Amino acid sequence: MRPTTSTPPTLPATPPAGPDSCPGGHAGHAGHAGPVGPVGPVHGTWERHPAARWEDGFLSGNGRHGALVFGDPDDDRVVVTHHTLVRPNGGEHARPPELAAGLRALQDRLLAGDLTAAEGFTDGRPLQWVQPFHPAFQTRLRRPPEDRTGHRRAVDFATGETTAGHGDRTSRVFVSRADDVIVQYVTGRDLTLDLTLDHRLPGVPAGLAVGHGTLLTPEGAVLTLRARYPDSDRAYTGVTVLAVTGGRVSLAAPGARVEGADAVLLLTRVRRHTGEGDVTEEARALRTLLAEHTYEELLDRHTAQHRTAYERVTLDLGGDAGERALPGSELLERTPGAALLERLFAAGRYHLLSASGLFPPRLTGLWTGDWDTAWAGAFTTDANVNLQTASAAAAALPEVTEALASLIHGQLPDWRENARAIFGARGVVAPPHTDGESGLTYHFSREYPLHLWTAGADWLLGPLVDHDDTRGERDPRTAAALAEVAAFYEDFLTRTDEDGRLVVVPSYSPENRPANASWGALNAAMDLSAARHALLTAARYHPADAARLRALADRLPAHRTNADGALAEWAWPGLDDTYDHRHLSHLYAVWPLDEINPYDTPDLAAAAHRALELRGAENDSAHGHLHHALVAARLRDGERVAHALGQVLDGDFFHASLMSAHYPNRDVYNADAAHTLPGVLIEMLVQSTPDRLVLLPALPAAYRQGRLRGVRTRFGAEIDLTWNPDGATAVIRPTRSHRVDVRTSSGAQPLDLVAGEDHVLRLEAW
Repeated sequence: MRPTTSTPPTLPATPPAGPDSCPGGHAGHAGHAGPVGPVGPVHGTWERHPAARWEDGFLSGNGRHGALVFGDPDDDRVVVTHHTLVRPNGGEHARPPELAAGLRALQDRLLAGDLTAAEGFTDGRPLQWVQPFHPAFQTRLRRPPEDRTGHRRAVDFATGETTAGHGDRTSRVFVSRADDVIVQYVTGRDLTLDLTLDHRLPGVPAGLAVGHGTLLTPEGAVLTLRARYPDSDRAYTGVTVLAVTGGRVSLAAPGARVEGADAVLLLTRVRRHTGEGDVTEEARALRTLLAEHTYEELLDRHTAQHRTAYERVTLDLGGDAGERALPGSELLERTPGAALLERLFAAGRYHLLSASGLFPPRLTGLWTGDWDTAWAGAFTTDANVNLQTASAAAAALPEVTEALASLIHGQLPDWRENARAIFGARGVVAPPHTDGESGLTYHFSREYPLHLWTAGADWLLGPLVDHDDTRGERDPRTAAALAEVAAFYEDFLTRTDEDGRLVVVPSYSPENRPANASWGALNAAMDLSAARHALLTAARYHPADAARLRALADRLPAHRTNADGALAEWAWPGLDDTYDHRHLSHLYAVWPLDEINPYDTPDLAAAAHRALELRGAENDSAHGHLHHALVAARLRDGERVAHALGQVLDGDFFHASLMSAHYPNRDVYNADAAHTLPGVLIEMLVQSTPDRLVLLPALPAAYRQGRLRGVRTRFGAEIDLTWNPDGATAVIRPTRSHRVDVRTSSGAQPLDLVAGEDHVLRLEAW
């Protein structure tokens, strides 16, 4: 490897999304959905038929509203979702258990060897799920059927616009980041259609009280839907305003009829509220927006924000041109190759961006077509949220990090209540599940004593710290939250072992248990790493408190290697590992942290690798496979990364929409695989810490050429990386001056970076 400082060579540019390179089309090219040529990766996907299942519907979103589009011009259905739509189920009134008074006695029993003691550390309540996420309704435009010859539907990742059409009929939908509205534009000759807001989606509760309203206006009409949850004062309201070009609009209960029109433009919003909810102001605002802007103007306002974020990072693996031209469903049926990974990388970034705004992605992202969402469609913080947002800093999506920050900072008062009620401590403790409304810990049971888990705040704040490192500035909100996490550990870490080392007691490793003990135990590896990392990170942000916090961190015990040579999931002697499990909580020190790595801690890295080898896949959850891949990438095991990816790519985990499922054979709609996969691909190509750059650490043999453009590092630089069998080139564009340790397959070398001065690294062998 010869690092040089020079003007970087001109590299082939990844083509922008557009009519010649993206089957999703380009703003201003209505209905375009042609196949891609050999010019570069596809920045969209397309299908030859409408979606028969809602899971196959194309997706658009702005981090608040979501649209799930079936793409059938004869029965145009758009399922409307919103991050705030959760159904009251008792969780809205639930509180954390008041257990602090019994904590000391529990600790005494666990330390004395009673490894079932934590089973009684509860207030006896039954399992209470958080409020489940649900769809609002679908806008439905029904027309007399026509010949569907040449039907095509598509989504353009660079604009967020879905298109569908056959003959002269087209339908275009996007969700505006600029105006927070779902926009739909239908065109054709002599359009006749019936428009309704239809709440009758799968699983809709029988007791949902629904009222419809239609008001004719000079432009067209205003349609409203009011829905009150059963046995609750909580409700939500949807408003759709429409304007027609040509033709006429009439009442057709429960909606409206359009006849003889050339075009119909619809704007839709939904709001959750308490009480009746006044739609007057909402309708007025939408009518004003409709009067002031054409569809193209609304799309341009949105695209200016969305495209900028989407195009920051691209991946080209040299996929086959013929495969790049295929519809997504047909590409998924082929033997997985570079073209499929390219499209899933692009789709993953698109869906992650589209689901992030008010909140980060839920288990289902921002979308569902069914009221019966698995695991309540929650934000599950003991793995899923963290895996889905894994790529945010490196993949240049600060929008995702800010969405996560919004969730965290909005719930800190509840996190304080968790710390007080359960542990009698200052500071904060994050819940294992949240619906977005409440951050209180109340979802737990004997088999899943999630209220004992203390590592969540550190894991959730990790991406915010990575973001601060990447941009070179410290967010005062992150600093304040870290101080509260440290305060919790100062109060909680009071018990010691016979050697005077601190003990995390009780301790829980999500969602596993020792082979010879109950779920609540001592010194889970994740808890040890989280406590150590939280204290040391808080010390970095708060120099005045650094000595005290570091001293406390130094008193935590080291990780333990078990009789199999593997990093033990519980560092407490005598606790045996349970290997066949979907979670890899015990390897938190490897990923996302850098506590254990092949460079500074090679012996522990070898033990972590042995633990990874012994880990089973249990129930084949997608998040388990990709979590495995992320850890393997940090441990420089490219073939293990490839195997884990293969389990997902060969397991039929992806719908035609390129949104994913939780289990093989497209079982249970879930965003984990879709959103995590870009993070895996970046980790196998580029890794960074504030002081280290690792290039091509875990590249599988199947992907020996490609280009990753625009990836960000935690030492404040942007990198373009190209590679092929003859070598590799990395162009580094630093925003601040810093010395970094560069690691490649050929060894290590320091590199002095100068802000504003590009550096070119050429690797002759790797």
